Amino acid sequence: FPSIWFSPPLCPLSHKIFVLSLIIPCFSDLHPAASLTVNPDRVQHFTSDSVSLSCEGNSAEWRLKRFTDKDLLDCSEWGTITGSTCNIHRLQEGDAVYWCESQSGEFSNAVNITGQTKDIILVSPVHPVTKGDPVTLGCKLTTTELDSNVFFYHNDKLIQNDTRQELNISAVSKSDEGFYKCECSGKESRQSWVAVKCE
Repeated sequence: FPSIWFSPPLCPLSHKIFVLSLIIPCFSDLHPAASLTVNPDRVQHFTSDSVSLSCEGNSAEWRLKRFTDKDLLDCSEWGTITGSTCNIHRLQEGDAVYWCESQSGEFSNAVNITGQTKDIILVSPVHPVTKGDPVTLGCKLTTTELDSNVFFYHNDKLIQNDTRQELNISAVSKSDEGFYKCECSGKESRQSWVAVKCE
C-alpha cells in the first residue's frame, strides 16, 4: 500500500486507513514513484459529477486502485480506463482512498475523495498544502448560484461570514490545518481535512 494522507480516525474508513499507515515506511511519501492528479481538483464531489484521476510517472502500466470501507478494487471495476487515466462518470457515495500502483510494486501518493448526495459541497484541495503557499477554499451548490452570505468554519469555529464565495489564505501555516466546512442558504457541507506540509 502507498503512504496515505488521512483525516483523524473518526469513521470506520479512517480507522482502516490509520491501520494501513502503520505498516508503511514513514519516508515513502517523500519520493513517490508517481503522482496522482484529480480533475476537478477537490476532495468533495457530487455523486452526479464526472471525475478523472491520472497517474503520471516512469511506469507505462499504472493501475488505479480504490479503497473503501467495503472493498479494494481496480479502476476497471468502477470506471473506464484511457491510457493512465481513470474516468468516473458517477461517483459512489461516501469516502474512498485512491492511488496508482505499478506491476513492479511502485506507488503514487494517495488521495481521499468523497462522493456527496447533499446539495452543497466544500471545495478544498486534494493534496496537502505547502507551508507558506496560498490556498483558496470554496462553497458549491448543485443547481443554484450562491446568492446569500457564505459561512466558512475551521474546526467548527466561524472564521468568515459575508458575500464572498471563497475563503482565501495568503500564506498557509500549520495552525491553518484542520477541518473546514461551509454553509449557505441554510445548507451545510460536510467537513474535509486540509493538511499542511513543510517544504
